[in-house]
Amino acid sequence: MHENAAMSSMKSLSSLGGLVYSTDSGRMCPDCRKPVADCICKALTAVPVGDGVVRVSRETKGRGGKGVTLVKGVALDAAALTALGKQLKAACGTGGTVKEGVIEVQGDHCDKVIELLRAKGMTVKRAGG
Repeated sequence: MHENAAMSSMKSLSSLGGLVYSTDSGRMCPDCRKPVADCICKALTAVPVGDGVVRVSRETKGRGGKGVTLVKGVALDAAALTALGKQLKAACGTGGTVKEGVIEVQGDHCDKVIELLRAKGMTVKRAGG
């Protein structure tokens, strides 16, 4: 009887969530339960649909006065967007990140980013001031 009680408590624990972090492979995907780097859920996500225009702007809000160049509206999947962000950061010789479909490049590099994106065949507009 004690064995059955232990089994039922294990089943209830597994239905509550599961493995979140592993010391072997790091963060785990909550949906497919694979390491985030090997997640098969990301492959199934669709490319965001926009109006086909990439907008480049400069922003300082919430950054202690430090300016960043924002690139929004790029219709690429997450992996391609990260690769494009890496290329833009390397071309500008600065750091940055990709968050929620927006590429952030540290510093005011709007003109350079616009040139690079147009060279890749994208329709680009300067947004903001």
